Amino acid sequence: MLTLSTPAHSELLIRKSRFIGCVEPMADRAAAQHRVAALRVAHPGAAHVCWALLAGGQSAAVDDGEPGGTAGRPMLDVLRHQQLDGVLATVVRYFGGIKLGAGGLVRAYTDAVAQALLGADKIPILRLRELACLVPYALEGMLRRQIERAGATLLHVEHGTLVTVRFTLVEDAAGAFIAGVNEAGQGRVGWLD
Repeated sequence: MLTLSTPAHSELLIRKSRFIGCVEPMADRAAAQHRVAALRVAHPGAAHVCWALLAGGQSAAVDDGEPGGTAGRPMLDVLRHQQLDGVLATVVRYFGGIKLGAGGLVRAYTDAVAQALLGADKIPILRLRELACLVPYALEGMLRRQIERAGATLLHVEHGTLVTVRFTLVEDAAGAFIAGVNEAGQGRVGWLD
């Protein structure tokens, strides 16, 4: 799965109608609705502000007054086809007075999103896993070096009878990391659920 690092835009003129497309990283539906509301304020003369969202299992396809299935669904299909997640696609349409028909609308909205995605910087989504372990004080330095070397993020360290360390790292690297720490710690590292 991929997401976007920054927003990317497009603009199409089709039979006097202006289609302003944007694809951008988006965390969830609430943030998407907030962004769409801001677009409505920024484009008060627009006939439609259509949008599609794929974000962590949440999806939406909104036609905003266009004939059903001619805007939001085709936009969502483009996001799915490009295997994106955490992305909002919006298209602001200024009506030019010439009706495009259902097929023309589907092509226009699909093209507006596809053109924006051509200029987008796509990056892989790295799923993180949180790990926690208990180590004797003598192994704390070794564990901290392993965490730094792996590019993991230290979340919390608590010093009690043993040292409790919580951190996150890329999920795909977790198995090898645990094996390496277990070997370096010679069986004195305890992993918490």
